[in-house]
Amino acid sequence: MDEQWIQSVGIDVGTSTTKMIVSRLRLGRMSSTFSLPRYQIVERQLLYASEVHSTPLIGFDEIDADGIGAILAAEYDKAQISLSQIKSGAVIITGETASKKNAQHIVHLLAERSGDFVVATAGADLEGVLAGKGAGAEKRSQAIQGVIVNVDIGGGTANAAYFQRGRAIATVTFHVGGRLIRLSPQGVVQYVSPNIQQWLSAKGLRIQVGQEIGFAQLTEVAEQLGRSMLDYLTGKERQVSGLLVVGPHLRDSIPVDELTVSGGVGLLMSGPPVQNISDASRYGDFGPLLGYVLQQEREKGTYPVQWLDPDQTVRATVIGAGMQSTEISGSTVHIKPELLPIKNIPILKLELTEEQLADATRLRQEVAAIYQLGERLFEKTTGIPFALAISGIGYCSYALLQMLSQELSEQYRATFPESQTMVVICETDMAKALGQALALRCKGAPEIICIDQVRVEYGDYIDLGEPISGTIIPVVVKTLAFDERP
Repeated sequence: MDEQWIQSVGIDVGTSTTKMIVSRLRLGRMSSTFSLPRYQIVERQLLYASEVHSTPLIGFDEIDADGIGAILAAEYDKAQISLSQIKSGAVIITGETASKKNAQHIVHLLAERSGDFVVATAGADLEGVLAGKGAGAEKRSQAIQGVIVNVDIGGGTANAAYFQRGRAIATVTFHVGGRLIRLSPQGVVQYVSPNIQQWLSAKGLRIQVGQEIGFAQLTEVAEQLGRSMLDYLTGKERQVSGLLVVGPHLRDSIPVDELTVSGGVGLLMSGPPVQNISDASRYGDFGPLLGYVLQQEREKGTYPVQWLDPDQTVRATVIGAGMQSTEISGSTVHIKPELLPIKNIPILKLELTEEQLADATRLRQEVAAIYQLGERLFEKTTGIPFALAISGIGYCSYALLQMLSQELSEQYRATFPESQTMVVICETDMAKALGQALALRCKGAPEIICIDQVRVEYGDYIDLGEPISGTIIPVVVKTLAFDERP
């Protein structure tokens, strides 16, 4: 198997911390010598992990771009690596930082300087999916018959992502985190997040700033908070626990077979027993106690779900990106050359079965579900929120083509009305016909790019180059890389 090594960088600019990881990725050629080269990441080695820096901000709502640049420059020096030695990588701006007013400016700045990097902002839902990939939940879901949910619990929120057969099927975010309640070493309450006040009242729990709280009372709050999150995740109870949900609720109750917990609180689940206020408040908040009570729930086995250890906890973040392949889409594409080139488009995959294609109602539901997931994971934009890769279609009759284009276009325009360009990737050679059918319905709002002969997977990112000889498009497929348990 032909192979090559590349050096890759993963940079995570989070709400409170910024870190960088340098890795070596071994790319193995998976295609024959008679076809276009296609590579897959077959081995990864961590070369350097930076210290964890406080994310530099200017005031409360602006990222300090110069500060970020200074941190990265110093870390490149420590890692003894230059930008010219980096082939590919990923910069992900996560958490509340992603909503800072100049986050998009930072993203574009980094993209301009980063060559083949994936550069993206990740809100709570996409952050939950990325953490689930890093924690190993996505990979595990490919091996089991059922659903696994990973919950990444940090300081202010818990981001849950459900995976089934190797793809995220739903996300939900909770006001559950270690720093929602802050304490002095003596147990005097310094801060209670307003985001949990309604839930506290519904539970009949009282805790307020200035109060010297007893260990038993604080434990009761932590236990109830952890149980409410588990109640919601497992579908046991949704009314009161739903008060903790940030943003949209789950559309349906999803039976969960396995559960992993990552993030700072996930790491604290393996810590020593928390037996008094001094133990609980050792980081100035109640994170250690929250981790401990979740571990107690795991040991009691109260919930009908199998708890697993995640592959990673606090480093369940991207370590880089591998440039998987450069492919060519041509012969049956539908494009407007002036819209190209385009970089860093995330992939959503619509996998259809024969039964769904034969039933207009089921097809409509599948298209609605994938667009709703895209709405949660990626920002609504005047540009391209994602590229939709369609698989599972063999022979496509004229009637099926019309039905498919109707659902794709109508629901896209309703869900992403600001988007000026829609990108569709077909598995089979039908891009020209589908593109024309979509364009006929959309009438330029949005414009349509429809390509085929490109193999992508859920979670990849693609770059579309400028057309060659009119209708041939070079496509670079980049896959995010996460550390894996040996």
